[in-house]
Amino acid sequence: MELISFKTIDGIEIFENVNLEKYTTIKLGAIGTIAFAKTLEALKELITKLRNKKINYHVVGWGANQVLLNCDNTLFIKLDFEFDRELFKEVHPEYYFPASVPLNQLSSHATKFGLKGWEVFTGIPASFGGAIFMNAGTALGEIGDLIKSVDIMRTNGEVYTYKCNKDSFSYRKNNFVKDGEIIIGGVIEHKGTSPEISEKIKSYLEYRKSSQPLRTKNCGSVFKNVSNQYRAGVSIDTVGLKGFGVKNLMVSDMHANFIENKGNAKSDDFKSLTDSLKQELERYTGLAFELEVKIY
Repeated sequence: MELISFKTIDGIEIFENVNLEKYTTIKLGAIGTIAFAKTLEALKELITKLRNKKINYHVVGWGANQVLLNCDNTLFIKLDFEFDRELFKEVHPEYYFPASVPLNQLSSHATKFGLKGWEVFTGIPASFGGAIFMNAGTALGEIGDLIKSVDIMRTNGEVYTYKCNKDSFSYRKNNFVKDGEIIIGGVIEHKGTSPEISEKIKSYLEYRKSSQPLRTKNCGSVFKNVSNQYRAGVSIDTVGLKGFGVKNLMVSDMHANFIENKGNAKSDDFKSLTDSLKQELERYTGLAFELEVKIY
């Protein structure tokens, strides 16, 4: 990629030929190029130039639920927008956050003030924008039910506001962001306050810590559940694949829908392992399990 003209953009920092492992939660080795966008105007200029030069790009967020594989011809982008932390000092009916705000900061605010509804994303390692894009959720619910509107940058650099409705989200995905578009922020509401919410968040976080390998290098849930009857983790365990692995990657002994990086595994190792798991799952269950983690 020819990136000389991109390095002159005010508010853009570009790092070439770096190991991208620290930009994903599973920390798989992959060499590529990443750009940090500090402002909206900088991002607009960057995206416009990328489009004109027909260079592929992808926003990494916190790097959860994604694996970076095809790095040679892709510029990875990480948003680093400033925001007003004064918002967290008191309760508001709704909040506007830039996409780069860490989701755990919202959880801390919800714990402090007991914001009803915000318990649904307890313990999810994600940026706010990434959580919207994936409709992140837990057994308690999904973030999509709380999102009122989303600001999105088109591939030509224009920004528009999408108003959410009952059809905007489905299981672990949004239904409105088009290819090449970037979530730059959004409005989230809550359902009032309750002193019970703080304890609910704390207890659910403890439950997740005891039932999922949150402290290891992993990318979160690997496969989507086919249904409540055929949940991915239970199915993997049932067919005897818990503990199965290759090249420092292993199906977690704690929760079979997690793959842990036990050493210095690479992104192509991850794809090989998930391809094998999909084949074995379909062979023994007759069901086609879809990846929840995105491979780029």
